[in-house]
Amino acid sequence: MTLPTECGCAENNGLTRRGLLGRGLAAGLAGLTGAGLSSQLAFAAAPHTGDVLVVLSLRGGFDGLSAVVPIGDPDYYAARPGIAVPKSRIVAGDAMFGLHPALAPLAPLWQSGKLAAVHAVGQAAPNRSHFAAMEELERAAAGTSTRTGWLDRMLGGLGATGALAGVAVGSAQPHRLLAGPSGDLSLRAIDTFTLSGESKNKMSTALSALYSGVPAELAAPARSAVGALAAVGTVRAVTSDVTYPDTGLGRALRDVGRLIKADAGLVAAAVDSGDWDMHEGLGARMHDNLGQLAAALAAFAADTAGRRVTLLTISEFGRRVAENGSGGLDHGYGNAMFVLGDGVRGGTVHGAWPGLGAGRLVNGDLAVTTDYRTVIAEILRKRCGVPAAALADVFPGVTGPELGLVLPA
Repeated sequence: MTLPTECGCAENNGLTRRGLLGRGLAAGLAGLTGAGLSSQLAFAAAPHTGDVLVVLSLRGGFDGLSAVVPIGDPDYYAARPGIAVPKSRIVAGDAMFGLHPALAPLAPLWQSGKLAAVHAVGQAAPNRSHFAAMEELERAAAGTSTRTGWLDRMLGGLGATGALAGVAVGSAQPHRLLAGPSGDLSLRAIDTFTLSGESKNKMSTALSALYSGVPAELAAPARSAVGALAAVGTVRAVTSDVTYPDTGLGRALRDVGRLIKADAGLVAAAVDSGDWDMHEGLGARMHDNLGQLAAALAAFAADTAGRRVTLLTISEFGRRVAENGSGGLDHGYGNAMFVLGDGVRGGTVHGAWPGLGAGRLVNGDLAVTTDYRTVIAEILRKRCGVPAAALADVFPGVTGPELGLVLPA
Protein backbone atom coordinates (compact mmCIF):
# COMPACT_ATOMS: atom_id res chain seq x y z
CA MET A 1 0.00 0.00 0.00
CA THR A 2 1.26 3.44 -0.85
CA LEU A 3 0.37 6.10 1.68
CA PRO A 4 1.40 9.74 1.59
CA THR A 5 4.53 10.51 3.54
CA GLU A 6 3.02 13.85 4.58
CA CYS A 7 0.36 12.14 6.68
CA GLY A 8 0.97 12.54 10.39
CA CYS A 9 -1.20 9.58 11.34
CA ALA A 10 0.55 7.35 13.87
CA GLU A 11 -0.56 4.22 12.03
CA ASN A 12 1.64 5.17 9.06
CA ASN A 13 4.85 5.27 11.09
CA GLY A 14 7.09 2.23 11.12
CA LEU A 15 6.95 -1.10 9.33
CA THR A 16 3.97 -3.37 9.77
CA ARG A 17 4.16 -7.16 9.71
CA ARG A 18 2.02 -7.14 6.56
CA GLY A 19 4.39 -4.69 4.89
CA LEU A 20 7.42 -6.77 5.85
CA LEU A 21 5.86 -9.96 4.51
CA GLY A 22 4.80 -8.19 1.33
CA ARG A 23 8.31 -6.89 0.71
CA GLY A 24 9.81 -10.30 1.32
CA LEU A 25 7.35 -12.00 -0.97
CA ALA A 26 7.87 -9.54 -3.79
CA ALA A 27 11.65 -9.78 -3.49
CA GLY A 28 11.69 -13.54 -3.77
CA LEU A 29 9.32 -14.19 -6.64
CA ALA A 30 10.72 -15.82 -9.74
CA GLY A 31 13.92 -13.76 -10.10
CA LEU A 32 12.09 -10.86 -11.69
CA THR A 33 13.20 -7.24 -11.70
CA GLY A 34 10.44 -4.73 -10.97
CA ALA A 35 7.66 -7.28 -10.56
CA GLY A 36 5.58 -9.36 -8.20
CA LEU A 37 3.98 -12.51 -9.57
CA SER A 38 1.21 -14.82 -8.48
CA SER A 39 2.23 -18.47 -8.45
CA GLN A 40 -1.18 -19.30 -9.91
CA LEU A 41 -0.49 -17.51 -13.20
CA ALA A 42 -1.74 -19.50 -16.21
CA PHE A 43 -0.98 -19.22 -19.91
CA ALA A 44 -4.21 -19.40 -21.89
CA ALA A 45 -7.62 -17.80 -21.66
CA ALA A 46 -10.80 -17.38 -23.63
CA PRO A 47 -11.02 -13.89 -25.17
CA HIS A 48 -12.57 -11.34 -22.87
CA THR A 49 -15.52 -9.69 -24.59
CA GLY A 50 -16.51 -7.22 -21.87
CA ASP A 51 -14.98 -3.91 -20.86
CA VAL A 52 -11.50 -3.83 -19.40
CA LEU A 53 -11.93 -2.60 -15.84
CA VAL A 54 -9.37 -0.14 -14.50
CA VAL A 55 -9.50 0.48 -10.74
CA LEU A 56 -7.74 3.65 -9.64
CA SER A 57 -7.21 3.73 -5.87
CA LEU A 58 -6.91 7.26 -4.48
CA ARG A 59 -5.04 6.34 -1.33
CA GLY A 60 -5.01 8.39 1.81
CA GLY A 61 -8.66 9.40 2.01
CA PHE A 62 -9.85 11.38 -1.00
CA ASP A 63 -12.00 14.45 -0.29
CA GLY A 64 -14.95 13.99 -2.62
CA LEU A 65 -16.51 17.23 -1.40
CA SER A 66 -13.61 19.22 -2.87
CA ALA A 67 -13.65 17.37 -6.18
CA VAL A 68 -17.41 17.17 -6.77
CA VAL A 69 -18.53 20.29 -4.95
CA PRO A 70 -22.09 20.54 -3.58
CA ILE A 71 -22.47 24.19 -4.53
CA GLY A 72 -26.23 24.02 -4.01
CA ASP A 73 -25.88 23.02 -0.34
CA PRO A 74 -25.29 26.15 1.80
CA ASP A 75 -24.02 24.03 4.67
CA TYR A 76 -20.94 23.20 2.59
CA TYR A 77 -19.84 26.82 2.57
CA ALA A 78 -20.70 27.28 6.24
CA ALA A 79 -18.53 24.30 7.21
CA ARG A 80 -15.53 25.34 5.12
CA PRO A 81 -15.13 29.11 5.28
CA GLY A 82 -11.45 28.98 4.39
CA ILE A 83 -11.17 26.13 1.87
CA ALA A 84 -14.54 25.90 0.10
CA VAL A 85 -14.41 26.16 -3.69
CA PRO A 86 -16.20 29.37 -4.80
CA LYS A 87 -19.18 28.88 -7.07
CA SER A 88 -17.63 31.29 -9.56
CA ARG A 89 -14.73 28.89 -10.17
CA ILE A 90 -16.73 25.71 -10.70
CA VAL A 91 -16.53 23.90 -14.05
CA ALA A 92 -18.88 21.39 -15.67
CA GLY A 93 -21.82 21.08 -13.34
CA ASP A 94 -25.36 22.13 -12.56
CA ALA A 95 -27.17 24.06 -9.84
CA MET A 96 -26.35 21.43 -7.22
CA PHE A 97 -22.90 20.05 -8.07
CA GLY A 98 -19.85 21.24 -9.94
CA LEU A 99 -16.31 20.05 -10.59
CA HIS A 100 -13.28 21.63 -8.94
CA PRO A 101 -11.56 24.07 -11.36
CA ALA A 102 -8.41 21.91 -11.44
CA LEU A 103 -10.52 19.21 -13.11
CA ALA A 104 -11.07 21.41 -16.17
CA PRO A 105 -9.26 18.90 -18.47
CA LEU A 106 -12.10 16.48 -17.69
CA ALA A 107 -14.89 18.96 -18.51
CA PRO A 108 -15.17 17.82 -22.16
CA LEU A 109 -15.61 14.21 -20.99
CA TRP A 110 -18.26 15.30 -18.50
CA GLN A 111 -20.10 17.34 -21.09
CA SER A 112 -19.97 14.54 -23.67
CA GLY A 113 -21.46 12.08 -21.17
CA LYS A 114 -18.37 9.88 -20.74
CA LEU A 115 -17.59 10.89 -17.16
CA ALA A 116 -19.91 10.67 -14.15
CA ALA A 117 -19.65 10.85 -10.39
CA VAL A 118 -21.40 9.05 -7.56
CA HIS A 119 -21.70 11.05 -4.33
CA ALA A 120 -22.32 10.04 -0.72
CA VAL A 121 -20.76 6.68 -1.53
CA GLY A 122 -18.64 4.53 0.76
CA GLN A 123 -18.38 1.49 2.97
CA ALA A 124 -21.23 0.11 5.06
CA ALA A 125 -19.73 1.31 8.36
CA PRO A 126 -17.41 4.23 9.25
CA ASN A 127 -13.75 3.28 9.58
CA ARG A 128 -11.18 6.06 9.85
CA SER A 129 -8.04 3.89 9.97
CA HIS A 130 -6.11 3.95 6.69
CA PHE A 131 -4.98 0.33 6.94
CA ALA A 132 -8.19 -1.18 8.26
CA ALA A 133 -10.42 0.81 5.90
CA MET A 134 -8.33 0.01 2.83
CA GLU A 135 -8.20 -3.66 3.74
CA GLU A 136 -11.99 -3.75 4.05
CA LEU A 137 -12.39 -1.75 0.83
CA GLU A 138 -10.27 -4.18 -1.17
CA ARG A 139 -11.56 -7.33 0.49
CA ALA A 140 -15.15 -6.06 0.08
CA ALA A 141 -16.63 -8.91 2.11
CA ALA A 142 -17.46 -7.44 5.51
CA GLY A 143 -18.96 -9.91 7.96
CA THR A 144 -17.55 -12.95 6.15
CA SER A 145 -14.41 -15.07 6.42
CA THR A 146 -13.42 -14.22 2.83
CA ARG A 147 -9.84 -12.98 2.63
CA THR A 148 -9.31 -12.62 -1.12
CA GLY A 149 -9.48 -9.33 -2.99
CA TRP A 150 -12.68 -8.52 -4.87
CA LEU A 151 -10.79 -7.97 -8.13
CA ASP A 152 -9.35 -11.48 -7.83
CA ARG A 153 -12.87 -12.82 -7.32
CA MET A 154 -14.05 -10.90 -10.38
CA LEU A 155 -11.35 -12.60 -12.48
CA GLY A 156 -12.42 -15.94 -11.08
CA GLY A 157 -16.05 -15.26 -11.93
CA LEU A 158 -15.07 -14.56 -15.52
CA GLY A 159 -12.76 -17.58 -15.74
CA ALA A 160 -9.92 -15.20 -16.69
CA THR A 161 -6.68 -17.16 -16.63
CA GLY A 162 -4.44 -15.39 -19.14
CA ALA A 163 -0.92 -14.30 -18.24
CA LEU A 164 -2.00 -10.64 -18.33
CA ALA A 165 -5.63 -10.96 -17.26
CA GLY A 166 -5.09 -9.14 -13.97
CA VAL A 167 -2.29 -6.59 -13.68
CA ALA A 168 -1.29 -4.04 -11.05
CA VAL A 169 0.78 -1.30 -12.67
CA GLY A 170 3.12 1.11 -10.92
CA SER A 171 4.30 -1.05 -8.02
CA ALA A 172 6.14 -4.34 -7.77
CA GLN A 173 4.38 -5.17 -4.51
CA PRO A 174 1.53 -7.70 -4.60
CA HIS A 175 -1.78 -5.82 -4.69
CA ARG A 176 -4.46 -6.78 -2.14
CA LEU A 177 -7.25 -6.17 -4.68
CA LEU A 178 -5.78 -9.09 -6.62
CA ALA A 179 -4.99 -11.33 -3.65
CA GLY A 180 -6.26 -14.85 -4.18
CA PRO A 181 -6.06 -17.87 -6.47
CA SER A 182 -6.60 -16.08 -9.80
CA GLY A 183 -3.46 -15.28 -11.75
CA ASP A 184 -2.09 -11.75 -11.53
CA LEU A 185 1.03 -9.74 -12.20
CA SER A 186 2.41 -6.64 -10.46
CA LEU A 187 4.93 -4.53 -12.33
CA ARG A 188 6.45 -1.11 -11.94
CA ALA A 189 6.58 -0.47 -15.68
CA ILE A 190 6.33 -2.49 -18.88
CA ASP A 191 9.74 -1.39 -20.14
CA THR A 192 11.58 -2.40 -16.97
CA PHE A 193 9.88 -5.76 -16.49
CA THR A 194 12.67 -8.27 -17.05
CA LEU A 195 14.57 -11.18 -15.59
CA SER A 196 17.66 -10.26 -13.61
CA GLY A 197 20.94 -11.39 -15.08
CA GLU A 198 23.04 -10.99 -18.19
CA SER A 199 20.67 -12.68 -20.63
CA LYS A 200 16.97 -12.97 -20.10
CA ASN A 201 16.69 -15.52 -22.92
CA LYS A 202 19.32 -17.77 -21.37
CA MET A 203 17.69 -17.47 -17.95
CA SER A 204 14.23 -18.17 -19.36
CA THR A 205 15.56 -21.28 -21.07
CA ALA A 206 17.37 -22.35 -17.93
CA LEU A 207 14.29 -21.88 -15.77
CA SER A 208 12.16 -23.87 -18.18
CA ALA A 209 14.68 -26.69 -18.31
CA LEU A 210 15.26 -26.69 -14.57
CA TYR A 211 11.58 -27.17 -13.76
CA SER A 212 10.78 -29.53 -16.61
CA GLY A 213 8.98 -32.57 -15.27
CA VAL A 214 8.54 -31.05 -11.80
CA PRO A 215 5.04 -31.22 -10.28
CA ALA A 216 2.94 -28.28 -11.38
CA GLU A 217 2.55 -26.79 -7.90
CA LEU A 218 6.34 -26.59 -7.54
CA ALA A 219 7.07 -25.42 -11.07
CA ALA A 220 4.35 -22.76 -11.12
CA PRO A 221 6.48 -19.74 -10.05
CA ALA A 222 9.16 -20.39 -12.67
CA ARG A 223 6.62 -21.12 -15.42
CA SER A 224 4.76 -18.00 -14.40
CA ALA A 225 7.89 -15.89 -14.67
CA VAL A 226 8.71 -17.14 -18.15
CA GLY A 227 5.12 -16.87 -19.36
CA ALA A 228 4.63 -13.36 -18.00
CA LEU A 229 7.92 -12.18 -19.49
CA ALA A 230 6.90 -13.44 -22.92
CA ALA A 231 3.46 -11.85 -22.66
CA VAL A 232 4.79 -8.46 -21.57
CA GLY A 233 7.36 -8.60 -24.35
CA THR A 234 4.60 -8.36 -26.95
CA VAL A 235 3.35 -5.13 -25.37
CA ARG A 236 6.63 -3.22 -25.53
CA ALA A 237 6.24 -2.41 -29.21
CA VAL A 238 2.96 -0.59 -28.56
CA THR A 239 3.36 3.17 -28.30
CA SER A 240 1.01 6.12 -27.94
CA ASP A 241 0.42 9.28 -29.92
CA VAL A 242 -1.05 10.84 -26.78
CA THR A 243 1.19 12.77 -24.42
CA TYR A 244 0.72 11.68 -20.82
CA PRO A 245 1.91 13.80 -17.88
CA ASP A 246 5.31 12.72 -16.59
CA THR A 247 3.98 11.66 -13.19
CA GLY A 248 3.73 8.31 -11.49
CA LEU A 249 0.03 8.13 -12.33
CA GLY A 250 0.57 9.31 -15.88
CA ARG A 251 3.22 6.67 -16.51
CA ALA A 252 1.12 3.92 -14.94
CA LEU A 253 -1.98 4.78 -16.98
CA ARG A 254 0.11 5.00 -20.13
CA ASP A 255 1.25 1.42 -19.53
CA VAL A 256 -2.32 0.30 -18.88
CA GLY A 257 -3.23 1.92 -22.20
CA ARG A 258 -0.45 -0.03 -23.90
CA LEU A 259 -1.75 -3.28 -22.44
CA ILE A 260 -5.24 -2.49 -23.70
CA LYS A 261 -4.14 -1.48 -27.20
CA ALA A 262 -1.92 -4.55 -27.52
CA ASP A 263 -4.98 -6.79 -27.08
CA ALA A 264 -2.83 -8.75 -24.65
CA GLY A 265 -5.74 -10.29 -22.75
CA LEU A 266 -6.07 -7.64 -20.05
CA VAL A 267 -9.33 -7.99 -18.10
CA ALA A 268 -8.67 -5.81 -15.04
CA ALA A 269 -5.93 -3.41 -13.99
CA ALA A 270 -5.19 -1.81 -10.62
CA VAL A 271 -3.39 1.52 -10.33
CA ASP A 272 -2.59 3.59 -7.23
CA SER A 273 -2.46 7.34 -6.69
CA GLY A 274 -1.32 8.58 -3.27
CA ASP A 275 -0.95 11.85 -1.33
CA TRP A 276 -4.66 12.48 -0.66
CA ASP A 277 -4.33 12.62 3.15
CA MET A 278 -4.52 16.37 3.61
CA HIS A 279 -4.76 17.25 7.29
CA GLU A 280 -3.40 20.75 6.63
CA GLY A 281 -3.08 23.26 3.81
CA LEU A 282 -5.64 21.51 1.65
CA GLY A 283 -6.35 24.33 -0.78
CA ALA A 284 -3.17 24.45 -2.87
CA ARG A 285 -2.37 20.75 -2.45
CA MET A 286 -5.82 19.69 -3.57
CA HIS A 287 -5.60 21.96 -6.60
CA ASP A 288 -2.23 20.49 -7.62
CA ASN A 289 -3.24 16.88 -7.03
CA LEU A 290 -6.56 17.19 -8.83
CA GLY A 291 -4.78 18.86 -11.74
CA GLN A 292 -2.39 15.93 -12.04
CA LEU A 293 -5.26 13.46 -11.73
CA ALA A 294 -7.27 15.25 -14.42
CA ALA A 295 -4.34 15.44 -16.83
CA ALA A 296 -3.62 11.71 -16.49
CA LEU A 297 -7.27 10.70 -16.86
CA ALA A 298 -7.81 12.96 -19.88
CA ALA A 299 -4.75 11.47 -21.60
CA PHE A 300 -5.90 7.92 -20.80
CA ALA A 301 -9.38 8.62 -22.17
CA ALA A 302 -7.92 9.98 -25.42
CA ASP A 303 -5.45 7.10 -25.72
CA THR A 304 -8.10 4.39 -25.30
CA ALA A 305 -10.92 6.12 -27.17
CA GLY A 306 -13.16 3.69 -29.02
CA ARG A 307 -12.11 0.71 -26.94
CA ARG A 308 -14.17 -1.08 -24.35
CA VAL A 309 -12.79 0.34 -21.12
CA THR A 310 -14.38 1.49 -17.86
CA LEU A 311 -12.28 3.23 -15.22
CA LEU A 312 -13.49 3.86 -11.68
CA THR A 313 -11.94 5.51 -8.65
CA ILE A 314 -12.12 4.31 -5.06
CA SER A 315 -10.69 5.54 -1.76
CA GLU A 316 -10.72 4.11 1.74
CA PHE A 317 -12.80 6.95 3.19
CA GLY A 318 -13.72 10.60 2.67
CA ARG A 319 -12.89 13.61 4.83
CA ARG A 320 -14.68 15.51 7.56
CA VAL A 321 -17.24 18.06 6.37
CA ALA A 322 -15.84 20.88 8.51
CA GLU A 323 -12.31 22.16 7.98
CA ASN A 324 -9.87 21.92 10.89
CA GLY A 325 -7.71 24.64 12.41
CA SER A 326 -4.87 23.93 9.98
CA GLY A 327 -6.84 24.58 6.83
CA GLY A 328 -7.17 20.87 6.17
CA LEU A 329 -9.58 18.01 6.77
CA ASP A 330 -9.39 15.03 9.07
CA HIS A 331 -10.52 11.49 8.30
CA GLY A 332 -14.21 11.16 7.47
CA TYR A 333 -16.76 8.82 5.95
CA GLY A 334 -18.87 9.49 2.83
CA ASN A 335 -17.06 10.21 -0.41
CA ALA A 336 -17.32 10.51 -4.19
CA MET A 337 -16.34 8.11 -6.96
CA PHE A 338 -15.62 8.92 -10.60
CA VAL A 339 -16.57 6.55 -13.43
CA LEU A 340 -15.13 7.07 -16.91
CA GLY A 341 -15.93 5.27 -20.17
CA ASP A 342 -18.02 5.18 -23.33
CA GLY A 343 -20.69 3.12 -21.57
CA VAL A 344 -21.18 5.61 -18.73
CA ARG A 345 -24.33 7.70 -18.25
CA GLY A 346 -22.17 10.74 -17.67
CA GLY A 347 -22.48 14.45 -17.22
CA THR A 348 -24.25 14.06 -13.89
CA VAL A 349 -23.87 13.05 -10.25
CA HIS A 350 -25.57 9.79 -9.32
CA GLY A 351 -26.72 8.70 -5.88
CA ALA A 352 -29.00 10.12 -3.19
CA TRP A 353 -27.65 13.32 -1.62
CA PRO A 354 -28.17 13.30 2.17
CA GLY A 355 -27.33 16.95 2.78
CA LEU A 356 -24.72 18.54 5.02
CA GLY A 357 -26.92 19.96 7.75
CA ALA A 358 -25.89 19.08 11.30
CA GLY A 359 -28.78 16.65 11.71
CA ARG A 360 -27.87 14.79 8.52
CA LEU A 361 -24.22 14.08 9.25
CA VAL A 362 -22.72 10.92 10.73
CA ASN A 363 -20.50 12.10 13.59
CA GLY A 364 -19.56 15.17 11.58
CA ASP A 365 -19.10 13.31 8.30
CA LEU A 366 -21.00 13.05 5.04
CA ALA A 367 -23.44 10.15 5.38
CA VAL A 368 -23.17 7.20 3.00
CA THR A 369 -26.34 6.56 1.01
CA THR A 370 -24.78 4.24 -1.61
CA ASP A 371 -22.60 1.22 -0.87
CA TYR A 372 -19.56 1.42 -3.16
CA ARG A 373 -19.93 -2.28 -3.91
CA THR A 374 -23.32 -1.75 -5.56
CA VAL A 375 -21.70 0.81 -7.87
CA ILE A 376 -18.99 -1.62 -8.90
CA ALA A 377 -21.40 -4.56 -9.13
CA GLU A 378 -23.50 -2.68 -11.69
CA ILE A 379 -20.39 -2.01 -13.77
CA LEU A 380 -19.26 -5.63 -13.52
CA ARG A 381 -22.65 -6.96 -14.60
CA LYS A 382 -23.50 -4.48 -17.35
CA ARG A 383 -20.09 -3.64 -18.79
CA CYS A 384 -17.61 -6.38 -17.86
CA GLY A 385 -19.75 -9.46 -18.46
CA VAL A 386 -19.64 -10.89 -14.94
CA PRO A 387 -22.65 -13.22 -14.62
CA ALA A 388 -25.25 -12.13 -12.10
CA ALA A 389 -24.76 -15.39 -10.19
CA ALA A 390 -21.03 -14.74 -9.84
CA LEU A 391 -21.62 -11.30 -8.33
CA ALA A 392 -22.71 -12.99 -5.11
CA ASP A 393 -19.16 -14.34 -4.81
CA VAL A 394 -17.49 -11.06 -5.80
CA PHE A 395 -19.52 -9.06 -3.26
CA PRO A 396 -21.05 -11.54 -0.80
CA GLY A 397 -24.18 -10.38 0.95
CA VAL A 398 -24.51 -7.17 -1.05
CA THR A 399 -27.90 -6.27 -2.43
CA GLY A 400 -29.44 -3.01 -3.51
CA PRO A 401 -30.91 -1.22 -6.49
CA GLU A 402 -28.69 -0.20 -9.36
CA LEU A 403 -28.19 3.50 -10.01
CA GLY A 404 -28.48 3.35 -13.79
CA LEU A 405 -24.88 4.53 -13.85
CA VAL A 406 -23.84 2.64 -16.98
CA LEU A 407 -25.48 1.40 -20.15
CA PRO A 408 -25.77 -2.32 -20.90
CA ALA A 409 -22.94 -3.43 -23.16
